[in-house]
Amino acid sequence: MGMIGTVGLVLHPRRDSKQAIDTILRWAAGKGATVLGLPEEVGRIDCTAVPVDAASMVERADLMVGLGGDGTMLRTMRLLAGRPTPILGVNLGRLGFLAEIDVDELSETLSAIDAHEYSIEPRMAIRCTVAGASMTAFNDIALVRTPGDGLAGVSVTPSGSPFVRYAADAVIVATSTGSTAYSFSAGGPIVSPRVEAILVVAAAAHSSFNRALVLPADEEVTLQVLSSSGRLAVEVDGAVMGHLCPGDSLTVTAWPGAANVVRVGTTFYERARRKLRVDGSAEAY
Repeated sequence: MGMIGTVGLVLHPRRDSKQAIDTILRWAAGKGATVLGLPEEVGRIDCTAVPVDAASMVERADLMVGLGGDGTMLRTMRLLAGRPTPILGVNLGRLGFLAEIDVDELSETLSAIDAHEYSIEPRMAIRCTVAGASMTAFNDIALVRTPGDGLAGVSVTPSGSPFVRYAADAVIVATSTGSTAYSFSAGGPIVSPRVEAILVVAAAAHSSFNRALVLPADEEVTLQVLSSSGRLAVEVDGAVMGHLCPGDSLTVTAWPGAANVVRVGTTFYERARRKLRVDGSAEAY
């Protein structure tokens, strides 16, 4: 018996997803499966996907498909955080790290998943509380300076032990998934998503110590805004979700295995080499 009875869709807000949706609907019709989507997303496309609210789609879907890029995949993962539902990412445009296939591979991949011919790559999330609201990120949580308002002065305390104070443009707390995003641009290490770790990276640090920290997933890390700091934006997977002022603090904890990403063949290292254009030194060839 096939695995997929109901497919949930999450769409990129701007990219053209009509071809991908039509492919999914044709495949589902041949299998007697149902396709669900969020009303505000499938409503802008002429298709027969059933519009339901987010809670119903999360509850009913056997497979969730994110159509877009890494941003759409991150949104899909946050939507399903804590649930075992597998998530398939489909590229609509630029190559990403999280999306697994292109549109022309979609029908074949759905059949493979339906026949249980796939693997799962668990992805860790991180969590914090901002202004009384719980926030979940699969890439990173960053304290970012406000232009014209001074540097980000932040003390970093892992597992209750004060370690370092940074003066920087931003202090980034990232997952292994996020090691190829903002953290990477700030000089952080590339970390396999199979490693459940918390990275702390300062962007453009104005200090003699500018190294990244790699912490185990069972250690929380507290960031405190120093008296010398300006007002800082709290970015959660790239979206500003609040602000902190001197004296405020934020504690980040890991959530291992918070989402399950479908893999049908590619490896993290293949994706990283293509996306980051990793070639190495010319002298090594």
